[in-house]
Amino acid sequence: MDQLAAMRIFRRVVESGGFSAAADALDISHTVVSRQVRQLEELLGAQLLNRTTRRFSLTEVGQLYYQRCIDIIDQVEDAARVVSHHHARPAGVLRINAPMVFGTLEMPNWLPQFMQAYPELKVDVVCNDRFVDLISEEFDVGLRITRSLPDSTLVAKRLTVSDMALVATPAYLEKHGTPREPKDLQQHNFLAYSLALQTTELVFTGPDGREQLVSLSGNVQANTGLIVCAAARAGMGITASATFVVHEDLKRGELVEVLPEYRLQSRDLYVLYPRNHHLSPKVRAFVDFLADYYATPRWPV
Repeated sequence: MDQLAAMRIFRRVVESGGFSAAADALDISHTVVSRQVRQLEELLGAQLLNRTTRRFSLTEVGQLYYQRCIDIIDQVEDAARVVSHHHARPAGVLRINAPMVFGTLEMPNWLPQFMQAYPELKVDVVCNDRFVDLISEEFDVGLRITRSLPDSTLVAKRLTVSDMALVATPAYLEKHGTPREPKDLQQHNFLAYSLALQTTELVFTGPDGREQLVSLSGNVQANTGLIVCAAARAGMGITASATFVVHEDLKRGELVEVLPEYRLQSRDLYVLYPRNHHLSPKVRAFVDFLADYYATPRWPV
């Protein structure tokens, strides 16, 4: 017997004034109503109702139990309403993990708009460039810019693509010469992102579609693109950067693209989140917002 269901039926009998009226209101048979009340009395070991052929009345203990039923059922329904409201509107804390350069340069472009759309949300953004296990470190979502994702149980939604560009300042190229083909880069100072899959090797696709692998060297290496790009802006050398990092520098002419006729493999932007049959409204709202935002190309070369 479902005791809570039986309590609901007992309450309806009392408030409807009889078994038949309760059965009609609940759209179940009179027999089911009668049996549920009887089983509830057997479970409690007490008589809740005085029955006659025409009417019933609550016993003294039945009156006490009825009042408790009201309290309990109302609390259960109130708890259900709280959950329903929570699921209907994104609320609570949304923990986001992102790469340092993306969190620093790109997230400020859209995070305020997202927060304004969902004022009941709080966000906790953690930016770093080390490997982060979203589940064990209790993140709701993660943002990744990569050529490929490792196998995992996470859901990965591709949002957009960021081309890669080889860049340097006009002053650096004037002083050291402009490379004409990939092998010329071996005579230049290459500023490397140390967490790249290939730190000092680049694969170029030429105008003819053929690939060339070039090994490079330089005097600056860092585990954040912020430092590498800052070194490039200071005229210290040539670096390979995602266009979302340098597209404004390119637009202003502070950096220029090197070997523009040769292409580097692009990077995809993903949003990742744990697989869950009941995706929380806050995660769903975040994923949908980003999918809509990045549906428009953001980083032209």
